[in-house]
Amino acid sequence: MSDVARAAGVSAMTVSNVLNGRRPVGDATRARVEAAAAELGYELNLTARHLRAGRTDTVALVVPRLDHPYYGELAARLSGLLEADGRHLVVEQSGASRQGELAALAQARWQLYDGVLLSVVGMTAADLDAVRTSVPLVLLGEQQMPARHDHVLMDNVGGARLATAHLLARGCRRVAVVGGSDPSPTAGMMPARTAGWMAAHQAAGRTPDLALVTPAPHVDLAAGRAAVRRLRADGVAFDGVFAVTDTLATGVLAGLAEAGLRVPDDVQVVGFDALTSSEFTVPALTTVDPGHDDMARAALRLLAGQTRPGDPRRAGEHVVAPVRLVERGTTRPRT
Repeated sequence: MSDVARAAGVSAMTVSNVLNGRRPVGDATRARVEAAAAELGYELNLTARHLRAGRTDTVALVVPRLDHPYYGELAARLSGLLEADGRHLVVEQSGASRQGELAALAQARWQLYDGVLLSVVGMTAADLDAVRTSVPLVLLGEQQMPARHDHVLMDNVGGARLATAHLLARGCRRVAVVGGSDPSPTAGMMPARTAGWMAAHQAAGRTPDLALVTPAPHVDLAAGRAAVRRLRADGVAFDGVFAVTDTLATGVLAGLAEAGLRVPDDVQVVGFDALTSSEFTVPALTTVDPGHDDMARAALRLLAGQTRPGDPRRAGEHVVAPVRLVERGTTRPRT
């Protein structure tokens, strides 16, 4: 920096102000400094600056899969909020495994980030209870979390109940749940959403038929289409489908079209996630918005508010985002 200052005929402080953009500098002076820096090949040592400042202006988001649309949209929301504050987002993939999530929390990583948002799939509560972080950590996902960790999650049961109640209110008598599972361990996404499906039936005074619970080995388009094929091959009658994700719902629409069934005339469909792509299915998909923007803002608020990260005595905050139904063309309008 001193070399650049001598070449430009200014002080080192002026060079610092130009390159860091901290204070206004005249156009002629700025041009001289930038020309001198270019000629000498000078670049800011960002690592050294971050070490001095004690921050990197970077937040990490660790997700199970990079190719899942939900995580792409979550990353885009978080990135936009951080960029507005002059910060950046780095996205890592854990592979939906305990080993991958533990690796993302390795101590060597902490110096790279000001905070970590971790979507938990493979780690247990005992694993998380043993984590001693040196930077703020906020957990995302449906697993049961230790009380000391901040945690942001969806209202899976409430959202699924809202979706199923909507189908029942629109005249459906037999609502299949695609991606359903045993609802007793409600900590996971699929069991929790199946529990919501059951609760909606019970609230309507109906006994849910477990033959309508249709598991999905993968949360993808092919699994949604295969679920329709399986229901029809098994002779299970249905006039409504609650798919536990929009991706599965889109596959369901393909399966219904393949079978010659009209939506919403023959079968009504509701998804969950309110992905951007769900607005462009044919018909446009009715879906549950789990509060994406609320979750993104809450996660960053919790990161910013942590003053004692890693302290086993701290009391974490658990935030459940509000859900709402987005009515579109895959369900009938109210009559």
